[in-house]
Amino acid sequence: MAAPVWAQSLRIGYVDMKQVLDNAPQVVAGREILDQEFRGRSEAIEVDEFRAKTLEDRLAQGDLAPENARQTERELRELRRNINRRKEDLRDELSFRRTEEVQRLEEEINVAVQEIAKRNGFDLILSSPVVYASPALDVTDLVLEQLEIEFAADQLERPVR
Repeated sequence: MAAPVWAQSLRIGYVDMKQVLDNAPQVVAGREILDQEFRGRSEAIEVDEFRAKTLEDRLAQGDLAPENARQTERELRELRRNINRRKEDLRDELSFRRTEEVQRLEEEINVAVQEIAKRNGFDLILSSPVVYASPALDVTDLVLEQLEIEFAADQLERPVR
């Protein structure tokens, strides 16, 4: 009598995608690119926040003439609205760009997982989230190593700027 397929010995692995997305060199490099891309806008907001704090301190001193105090309060309100709007826009755009970067890397991660599966004879590899996976099934480090190899190869192929 033939044994059912499920009774045969299966080789199963598990990949912690959070760990991969936190530590893969492609992701780290992407974060650095996004940081550079958004740094100027972030610093401009910080400058305006310092300016707003200066205006608040000036108002708190209480030595401005009533007309100057009203003008400073209006300027401060407008500056705060502008800062809040720019912060929200920056957060939204940064979130969108992070999602783009992760989606771009998903295919590369999937290829790395498939390569690990084939090379090591896995029948099935699951990715997080799962309810439970024994640490003995965890192949996350193998996937990260594969991604590091691919990243290093990509860096060698890129022209120096």
